Amino acid sequence: MPSLKTFRNRIASVKATRKITRAMQMVAASKLRRAQEAAMAGRPYAEKMQAVIGTLANSLKGNPVAPKLLAGTGNDDVQLMVVATADRGLCGGFNTNIVKLAKTRIEAGLRNGKRVKILCVGRKGRDQLKRQYSKHIIDTIELSGVKRLAFSNARDIGRRVLDLFEAGEFDTATLFYSRFKSVISQLPTAQQLIPAPVQEAVQPKFYEYEPDEGDILADLLPRNVSVQIFRALLENTASFYGAQMSAMDSATRNAGEVIDRLTLSYNRTRQAMITKELIEIISGAEAL
Repeated sequence: MPSLKTFRNRIASVKATRKITRAMQMVAASKLRRAQEAAMAGRPYAEKMQAVIGTLANSLKGNPVAPKLLAGTGNDDVQLMVVATADRGLCGGFNTNIVKLAKTRIEAGLRNGKRVKILCVGRKGRDQLKRQYSKHIIDTIELSGVKRLAFSNARDIGRRVLDLFEAGEFDTATLFYSRFKSVISQLPTAQQLIPAPVQEAVQPKFYEYEPDEGDILADLLPRNVSVQIFRALLENTASFYGAQMSAMDSATRNAGEVIDRLTLSYNRTRQAMITKELIEIISGAEAL
């Protein structure tokens, strides 16, 4: 049976851990509000950008002069997976769920004989993927030193993706991130970046553009890559703090339960030792 000192040390250790998890929960809660507002504010612009591109693309369907970012290379032999996760842990299954979705797509591509390249945005995604797919990882972009996300961060990542595409390094690009739904719910999402996805218009609308559709798309499509990446980073930030808040809340409650059990065991052990000492004293007195 552990000694009383061992119980006291364990209780003190768990109490110290509970203080840390409670502090992390409060920090995550304070940062979540701003991150959630940023994610919500970024959605309409990104969605409208997609809608505008879709409208323009429908008018260029089948046109041989359509931009390459829209028409693609004509095949999907080389696939780029842009896996966006966090640079930190202690956030429950946030990073693991994104990586799990990416692994599903990676395995599907490899089974179909495709060449797969992985661009990791975030250290935790790289750490998990390199165990199985280290030879497929072409680069890792870390944002741990960024205190507040800006569009310039996404633009740099978008420029990296576009440079690879222009160099003929891949045919299609898919972005993986976690869409924020609520504090307790984050949805791992796979979004096609290149070629830009185009949805069929239910009732096509015809407009006259100046300059023409091709010139507008030539400007919008590269920008859209950075916009969608920026949206994914904002969604990831909100999802990260939501997941961390929930994880730290669970850890704090679990620590409290452990402290209660250890305190009960400590009291029982202490009472048993007192009872034993009393029996020894009484037995000694009777022997006299």
